[in-house]
Parts: sequence; structure tokens; C-alpha cells
Amino acid sequence: MHILKNLRRALLLLSAMLLAGCNTVLMNPSGDIAHQQGRLIVVSTVLMLIIIIPVIALTIFFAWRYRQSNKEATYSPDWDHSTQLELAIWAAPLLIIIALGAITWISTHTLDPYQPLRRLDAQRAIPAETKPLTVEVVALDWKWLFIYPEQGIATVNELAAPVDRPISFKITASSVMNSFFIPALAGQIYAMPGMETKLHAVINKPGEFEGFSANYSGAGFSGMRFKFHGLSNEDFDQWVQKVKSGKDGELSRDIYKKLEVPSEREPVRHYPTVASDLYDAILNQCVDRNKMCMKEMMAIDASGGMGKPGAFNVATKLAWDIESLDTPKRKYVTAMCTTEE
Repeated sequence: MHILKNLRRALLLLSAMLLAGCNTVLMNPSGDIAHQQGRLIVVSTVLMLIIIIPVIALTIFFAWRYRQSNKEATYSPDWDHSTQLELAIWAAPLLIIIALGAITWISTHTLDPYQPLRRLDAQRAIPAETKPLTVEVVALDWKWLFIYPEQGIATVNELAAPVDRPISFKITASSVMNSFFIPALAGQIYAMPGMETKLHAVINKPGEFEGFSANYSGAGFSGMRFKFHGLSNEDFDQWVQKVKSGKDGELSRDIYKKLEVPSEREPVRHYPTVASDLYDAILNQCVDRNKMCMKEMMAIDASGGMGKPGAFNVATKLAWDIESLDTPKRKYVTAMCTTEE
């Protein structure tokens, strides 16, 4: 028995030593959105513990107080109701549920990832002249592509942003559903092929932070990680210049086709230039110029399809000149019209 006690103490001490070096990033983030989300977790947990702790304590108390061997406990086999006890049992949980519901309602709207930021942090508003940094994110198999349209650059498995500058993420995927997550910055948000999700966030402290995929997407999922750098404005400008001096060349559509081929644990890559329409082509699944873009297909469907009525609508409502289309699209339109006839 003495040996077991010593072993238990040693295990507890070892656990405390190991946990002492842990950085609970979700509870101690460096971005305002993640900070608000972390505080929401704490508040919700405390509210629930207000019920859970007394219930556990009373369960232990009643089990001890009314054990069979305790002859001093009152034995009342015919007791079945107490208004005061019923009020206590139901009122407290009801109040907690109301409080949690109110907090959830407010937080859901305040922390909506699609909603532009209202502040830099709890003490500072966003300066009127501040322009958000736009980053286009593409989840590939199994790597991350980041496109900076304003800077005209692109990177693989490396992301950077200035401190205290709002970031506007536009997120999509090349093939399967994925999840974009930087715990120190904001909550996770899904990346889906043919769809665009959005995330607005801000990093308030400089440093290097971990980013990764939070949704299983295949064999290379575990290595689908990247570094996010929170930099000063000067350091961010230097980072942009570093990317522009990269040797990977332009990220054109043809290069992207090679990049999107599934691969694991890809190194960081810097593309000094990027095709201006690449993200739009990825989103609409028409990187291959021989394919019709999804937005064009949807425009055709919205105008009645490609039967005779649809062709008329396209010609009149959208002023679509078939002769101006490239060869694959013109063949598609002609074939559809001929089929309907």
C-alpha cells in the first residue's frame, strides 16, 4: 500500500511538471476573436459548473447520509413531494439555460466569421483609414495555398499578416472538404470545393503560431500544417519582398495543376507572382480552360437552361453572343441547343 501511495504521488508530480510547459493556446490566444471565443468557453463552463458541482456534491452527501448502516438518518418511505425542493431543482437549471441561451445568441452574432471586425481588441477600435488584408486560402491535398491578391504573391504552407490589421480570409478547397484553423487567431472554418467561406480576424501580438487542418481529409492529413507569422508592418513588408524574390516563379494555371496533385509534407514555397484570376478559377472549378466555370453554368441555369426557351433568355436577358465564346463553350452551347431541337 505504501508503494502505491508513493507511485501515485510520483505520477501526479510528473504530470504537473509535464503540463507546466504547455501553452493552452485556446485559453491564452493572441488574436481578439480567439480571445473572445476562449472567454466564451470559460463563461459557459463556469455557468454549467454552478449546477454540476452541487449535483455531484449532493449525490455523494445523500449516498453517505442515507446509507444502510446509518441508523440516525430519517426514514420516510411515504414522502413523495416538496414544493420548495421542486422549485430549487427546476429554477436553478432553468436560469442557467436562459443565461447560456442569451450568451449563445449574442456571441453567435458578435463572432460571426462572415462579419467584418468591429474592433482590434477590447480597448481599441479599428482606425477609419485601416484597410483589411485580403488572403485567399485554398485547401489542397495535402497542403495549404495562400494567395495575396493585393501583393500579387502566393505561398504554400506559410502565412503572414501584420499585427493589429484586420485580415479578410476567402476560403475554398480543391477537392475534398477540409477545415482551416489557427487556434491563436480565430476558430476553425470549413473549406469546401466549389464554395467560398469567409473569416475575419486580427492578430494582436507578434510571433509564430501553428495552423493546421482540423478535418480529416485523407492519407496526408496529419502533415497538413503551416506556420502563421504575426509581424510588424515593417517586417511584413520585408516578408512580402522575400516572397517576391522567391525562385519558384509565377503561379500560373499550369503550375497550379501540378501543385494540386496530392502530395504529403510539402516544403514552404514562395511564388513572386500569381495569375490574377487563379483563385476565381479554383473556386469555380475551371482552372482547365477547356472546362466551363460553375458561375457560367449557374448563369445559364438561372436563365432557363439551354433549351430553346433558355437560349432565348440567354440571348435577350444576358446579351450573350455565342460567337464570342471560346471553342469548347461554343461547342457545348451548340450541342445543347441541337439536342433540345
